[in-house]
Amino acid sequence: MKRLLTVAFAMLLLASCNQDPNQSENKDVMVKLEKERIGNLLEDYKKSLNTSDAKLAQSLYAKDGIFMPSGAPSAIGADNILKSYEFIFSQIQLNIEFYIDEILVEEDFAYVTSSSKGTTLIQATGETVPEENRELFVFEKMDGDWKIARYMFNKTKS
Repeated sequence: MKRLLTVAFAMLLLASCNQDPNQSENKDVMVKLEKERIGNLLEDYKKSLNTSDAKLAQSLYAKDGIFMPSGAPSAIGADNILKSYEFIFSQIQLNIEFYIDEILVEEDFAYVTSSSKGTTLIQATGETVPEENRELFVFEKMDGDWKIARYMFNKTKS
């Protein structure tokens, strides 16, 4: 029995040494490219926020996506996401920058943790106040394109 276990262990060790190193390198390159694509999507999202473009924001979400803004009801689905951003942009004008903390890609799903910092112009008063949040994005790859499946943020300073 001991000899059988030794032979089995040796075979496993040998098999692990024979793996193609290019396979691991190819996977690393693919993950890097996917992270880059997600970073580009986040740049488009930042643009939608800083230009108050509700339609652009909506286009970055999956059709069944969920937007979960801090202190407000969740917007579920494309129509409700559009209405939510239209309402938000009627109330405020953002000027923010995103700082990506982490991007993790696992096949057709990815998540990003980030923070954002900048200012908010309150339309009703004309007052500009500091804006600082932390965010959690969940992305889903659909028909070859990454889309926001879920997005939640909360304020880090009031």
